[in-house]
Amino acid sequence: MSVDPPQAGTLWVVATPIGNLEDLSPRALSVLRTVAAIAAEDTRHARTLLDRHNVATPTLAYHDHNERDQAPKLVERLAGGDSLALISDAGTPLVSDPGYRLVAAAHAAGVRVSTVPGACAAIAALSIAGLPSERFVFEGFLPSKAGARRARLAELAGESRTLVFYEAKHRIVETLEDLVAGFGATRPAAIARELTKLHETVLSGTLASLLARVLADAEQRLGEFVLVVGGAEVADGEQSRLIEGRRVLALLAGELPPGRAAKLAAAITGAPRNALYDAG
Repeated sequence: MSVDPPQAGTLWVVATPIGNLEDLSPRALSVLRTVAAIAAEDTRHARTLLDRHNVATPTLAYHDHNERDQAPKLVERLAGGDSLALISDAGTPLVSDPGYRLVAAAHAAGVRVSTVPGACAAIAALSIAGLPSERFVFEGFLPSKAGARRARLAELAGESRTLVFYEAKHRIVETLEDLVAGFGATRPAAIARELTKLHETVLSGTLASLLARVLADAEQRLGEFVLVVGGAEVADGEQSRLIEGRRVLALLAGELPPGRAAKLAAAITGAPRNALYDAG
């Protein structure tokens, strides 16, 4: 007599609070209490949240350093009938957090993947920034090294959609300085700091004014940050070519002499060479 294989479980991707522990939804609580185990980025951090809501489900570590090894093992459990939940330290898993390998592997194995939506710092910040939100680009964390960060910002300088970045407290000043240099002092922006927490603040203004406020107030250099930056104004004709030419020039400047970089940027974009050379 043949025995039917066990019905596969479900991988639940569960959003958790970004600060205020009361922001965990009733549905998220129900899932976390009923799954076989919870895969957490930091099990000690997760236990603070779970204990607050009387969730006794066992946890297991799933993070950047063990994701490749753990994903196949978790998929094997899912295929065997266990339902599992995936959470990150805060917010929605996979958004600047580990998890995509597990989700991809679950799909490949025919395992059901379902979401329990909730908090996401990027969306929360966008909703209160006072900047256009119908079209936006999420960039996550910029490169930590100054050269790579400035090169990435040069690539984004002409982006017309609103931009959303995450940043750490020890780089917030440097990143604001690079944004002023790369995007211009008058570009509108907002800083959302410590969202949903006791010391939450939202500052809005130009990039230059935000940098000045952060430099003047040490408290504004503490915590976790989301930067929301207005997109570049859409220009036509020669002005548009000049903006693109300057973007390309910034990318070439680190590899070539100024004159050679300007000549190539002009050839690529059609911008006036002299104007680009002056800008360089």
